[in-house]
Amino acid sequence: MVNNGADVRSNQIGLDNGLPDKPPFAAGVRRAPDRGFRLSRVQTGVALTNALRYIPEKHHDTLIPEFLDELRTRGRIYGYRFRPASAIKAKPIEAYSGNCLAGKAFQLMIDNNLDVDVALYPYELVTYGETGSVCQNWMQYRLIVNYLQAMTDRQTLVMQSGHPLGLFQSAPDQPRVVITNGLMVGLYDNPRDWEVAAQMGVSSYGQMTAGGWMYIGPQGIVHGTYNTLINAGRKYCNVGQGGDLSGLLFVSSGLGGMSGAQPKAAKIAGVASITAEVDASRIQTRHEQGWVDRVSADLDEVLAIAAEAVENRSATSIAYHGNVVDLLEQLVNRRFKVDLLSDQTSCHVAYDGGYCPQGVAFEERTRLLAEDRQAFKKLVDSSLRRHFELIREITRQGTFFFDYGNAFLKAVFDAGVTEVARNGVDAKDGFVYPSYFEDIMGPIFDYGYGPFRWVCLSGKADDLARTDQAAMACIDPERRPEDRDNYNWIRDANRNQLVVGSQARILYQDAAGRTNIALKFNAMVRDGEIGPVMLGRDHHDPGGTDSPFRETANIRDGSNVCADMATHCFAGNAARGMSLVALHNGGGTGIGKAINGGFGLVLDGSDRVDQIIRSAMSWDVMGGVARRNWARNANAMEVASAYNRGNENGDRITIPYLADETRVNAAIADWFDKAPFGQPKW
Repeated sequence: MVNNGADVRSNQIGLDNGLPDKPPFAAGVRRAPDRGFRLSRVQTGVALTNALRYIPEKHHDTLIPEFLDELRTRGRIYGYRFRPASAIKAKPIEAYSGNCLAGKAFQLMIDNNLDVDVALYPYELVTYGETGSVCQNWMQYRLIVNYLQAMTDRQTLVMQSGHPLGLFQSAPDQPRVVITNGLMVGLYDNPRDWEVAAQMGVSSYGQMTAGGWMYIGPQGIVHGTYNTLINAGRKYCNVGQGGDLSGLLFVSSGLGGMSGAQPKAAKIAGVASITAEVDASRIQTRHEQGWVDRVSADLDEVLAIAAEAVENRSATSIAYHGNVVDLLEQLVNRRFKVDLLSDQTSCHVAYDGGYCPQGVAFEERTRLLAEDRQAFKKLVDSSLRRHFELIREITRQGTFFFDYGNAFLKAVFDAGVTEVARNGVDAKDGFVYPSYFEDIMGPIFDYGYGPFRWVCLSGKADDLARTDQAAMACIDPERRPEDRDNYNWIRDANRNQLVVGSQARILYQDAAGRTNIALKFNAMVRDGEIGPVMLGRDHHDPGGTDSPFRETANIRDGSNVCADMATHCFAGNAARGMSLVALHNGGGTGIGKAINGGFGLVLDGSDRVDQIIRSAMSWDVMGGVARRNWARNANAMEVASAYNRGNENGDRITIPYLADETRVNAAIADWFDKAPFGQPKW
């Protein structure tokens, strides 16, 4: 029998301020679908007691029926009663309580993730990607805030799948927060077993920047999509180095789950675009933001607007309220010229609402998710197969199609379309259509470029403008075309009105660029030119993520399925003193399909932070470049060799020897021809 007396809870940080009143749900705020109830009787009991352990026993009689009802009707225990009554928004850092700057900064970042204008499903703590969550429930949220307010610069908060394990002694030059999300033992590292763990309240899908508290609104994916479009245009549409995509048409789908970046990115790139979306509320959000110019549910009207935009070389962005498969059927049947085609639906959770099947209204999709998952899965599989057939046909008509790394082609394979696999057997060798990463962005990542990002914690637009100018001054636009693209991006960032939520910016940079910019920002904080700054990055980065269907899709030495790089990135950033370090399962491709490590660094102007920048910023990037170099990727080998020659810190990267592939292939052919048993069988 556990002693629940006062002595057990002495010096405890908990939720003992009484039972809050239930806050109302505001009309018009998107809600997560019912995830369905799939627990056994015993598992249900465990799930309930798991949720109740956050709350004093005297309130359990009141909460037991509430939590059971949430589990039955929502598929999760969210603890809605514990949701703050007032609107959650990122405030200036001075408005937060705490005993150290990092503790206040992390509260700000969490609030930005849950801002009703930022989060996909704010009431269910989902920031983006259909299931990417800050934490599991509102009791955790409140407890996390209490811990961050109490934390000093000699303590570390340990977070395990949204659960704050507690504060532990550390030192000022060690991480203030260590986060893991969704890590499953190998045997159970699959969506079905993870789903049970999530319903029981012991695992959480952090995506990365949601559960890693580093989301800055849709701006991040806008930059990635912009870079992808520019480089796809150069490679496949005879667009020059200037990157003028006017007169081209880009077609995609998904305007919310993965941030709805396509129309904004297309406008910045100068290309006309059509984006299909079944959820009217997501279209409305992007239209009100000014990211979408025209909205229509009439395919004749949509295509007429698109034809006019292409003819006039106008970057008109069109939202089609309907299913992308219906759109593709019309494009194919009419032989309508499409230059670039992609997809940004949340196919990493295709059966959890990330993909809406053809012929199923959005409301019916939501009902089926709750009531009949098997029927929904069959409809999804059928639609994906038809989706693939249409892509195959439209590419024959001259369209270049690329998977945006949201597991679309893997979802097609899982739906039974084995011919989508390059080897016709499994997904290990990639797909017949290359992902954007494999074919377009991977070589850029091999140089070390990736989504470096920062948040001006003062909340002042002037601070953001000063950091924009400082970052631009650190870029040599004549070094590479990628540098010119990044220079133009940051030059025009304010004019393009990219901020949603906190005063944040994203800028693709390599190791040297990130280090120089970070040191400059820290000096500006030190000199009082700006307030404190939070640095971070997306999981979509050269060294942070192992994901064979996205970030490591262009790794062809067989290690694309290994998770060593992300794990070492996480451990190295912890050892070097980043303010926050995070390790997640799933990323943007789904449970069991990626491991990603991330960081956050609070710039306070100190010499201590300068030292962390010099050590950790380079490691965070060059660890990935070193692995890509070892995979014999040409751009990475070039950067690694130059790094060995030019750096002054004593680092040395192992450079591979290159075998003569002609001789290797000849030897293999001779050996297999003479082998008594032929090719090995598994």
